[in-house]
Amino acid sequence: MKKVISTVKAPAAIGPYSQAIEVNGMLFLSGQIPVDPSTGEIVEGGIKEQTKQVFENIKNVLKEAGLTLDNVVKTTVFLADISMFVEMNEVYASYFTSDYPARSAFAVKQLPKGALVEIESIAIK
Repeated sequence: MKKVISTVKAPAAIGPYSQAIEVNGMLFLSGQIPVDPSTGEIVEGGIKEQTKQVFENIKNVLKEAGLTLDNVVKTTVFLADISMFVEMNEVYASYFTSDYPARSAFAVKQLPKGALVEIESIAIK
């Protein structure tokens, strides 16, 4: 049976999807963009600031499910421009200390609300 995970400490879904779905000990997080949940707006700054906000949103959804970043086993990073990869990766690396999750990263033509980065995740209990 699946369970919807939702928190006000991460941006509300802007479409017909859930922030996360838990099923059989696995948590599937929808892509998080750098929206500050208190304002509903993209955070100011460049790729580093936006990546930090994305991770804060991910952490808050994980927390709602009783998990942490240590439970993440896979991420997919979407970038508005692949030239931002190095800076995004610097911030990304600061959120994981060891046993890094598997990851894919690639550029896309455009992200919701003009975001520079979006990250989706899979975690296990």
